Amino acid sequence: MSYLFPLAARSAWNRRFTLGLVVLTIALSVAMLLGVERIRHDARESFAQSVSGTDLIVGARSSPVQLLLYAVFRIGDAPAGIRWESVEAIARHPSVAWTVPLSLGDSHRGFPVLGTGDAYFEHFRHGDAEPLRLSAGRRFTQLFEAVVGAEVAGQLGYRVGDRISLSHGMEDVSLAAHDDKPFEVVGILARTGTPVDRTVHVSLESIEAIHLDWQGGARMPGLQIPAEHVRKFDLRPRQASAVLVGLKSRAAVFRMQRFVNDYREEPLLAVLPGVALDQLWQMVGVAERSLLAVSAMVVLVGLCGLVAVVLAGLNERRRELAILRSVGAQPLHVFLLLVIEGLLLMLAGAAVGVLLLAGAGAALAPLVEARYGLSLPLTLLRPDELPLLLAVVGVGLFASLVPGWRAYRLSLADGLTPRI
Repeated sequence: MSYLFPLAARSAWNRRFTLGLVVLTIALSVAMLLGVERIRHDARESFAQSVSGTDLIVGARSSPVQLLLYAVFRIGDAPAGIRWESVEAIARHPSVAWTVPLSLGDSHRGFPVLGTGDAYFEHFRHGDAEPLRLSAGRRFTQLFEAVVGAEVAGQLGYRVGDRISLSHGMEDVSLAAHDDKPFEVVGILARTGTPVDRTVHVSLESIEAIHLDWQGGARMPGLQIPAEHVRKFDLRPRQASAVLVGLKSRAAVFRMQRFVNDYREEPLLAVLPGVALDQLWQMVGVAERSLLAVSAMVVLVGLCGLVAVVLAGLNERRRELAILRSVGAQPLHVFLLLVIEGLLLMLAGAAVGVLLLAGAGAALAPLVEARYGLSLPLTLLRPDELPLLLAVVGVGLFASLVPGWRAYRLSLADGLTPRI
């Protein structure tokens, strides 16, 4: 029976143009199914690795998911800031080991600008508790110095020593620019695969300095404070967008959360990053399942096309199959021939689908990382995707039983009897 495989391959090759369309249909459906699963998995991994080692994220009272998305992923609208006195009160709490204040709201050519301090470089962790590292230059130590992420430097071609200007607001194009107070790029961070790569980092004092002559999101008419004079003013931060908090003991996390949520001076919210992520996945879970269901339906449509094409071709191949029967092939052999042919088509479609997905991933990964800050690793086929791919091939093999059974029932006399 080993001769059936080359025989099925030659038979399929003789009808390569028709069956090629079937293979392409299967390939596209497989690529879509695996692509949806891969994006879902990579998005979760990228989000989970964006911050680690942080016990609480504190901000103005709002939605936990909104606070997480804005503070860590720079996504969404800015919640109200929290007073600097509240930031200091949190830092003085006996359970707190360190705090990292964050100030957001400005941008540079579409990339978010983050105001922070030395504690950010000391305590911020990503991935498997990996610290931030510089690929060039140093940290900022003075006013109007900036440390840019790897994606910012790569896309805009920045090097240490270049000068940049910030803009007010988070839009790609903003007429409200702080061009009277340019910054010098003093450092470039190593790539992390997180939103850090897409962020311009400056000091909190610099954020205050560029807004000295601003009020209500616009420059004060008739007032302009030159960059060389800003040091004469009090540049102590007045508020922060959020605060990352690290505790001396993880056992105190709920006690500290209760302290923040019950804070009397102003309404605050403390969220656990892992809990907020779980809430986010619950919110998008319906969409994920819907996309997987649509992808599965596309695969089924492709399999139906496979069955339809093979069945339609049986009427033309009845004499071919009858000749095989006449030279000694058993009905079981004819049945297996059609099943093997369907299996070969499924394997070819699955292989082409994996290659299409890999090519699309290589082409779109830089765009996804640049626009959404999500890192999509370039892989051909992952171990966790293999069961899904085998399931698709298995369903295709099962679908091939239909034309195989139809061919099995074709009689030798029916195939050799000429039709008028």
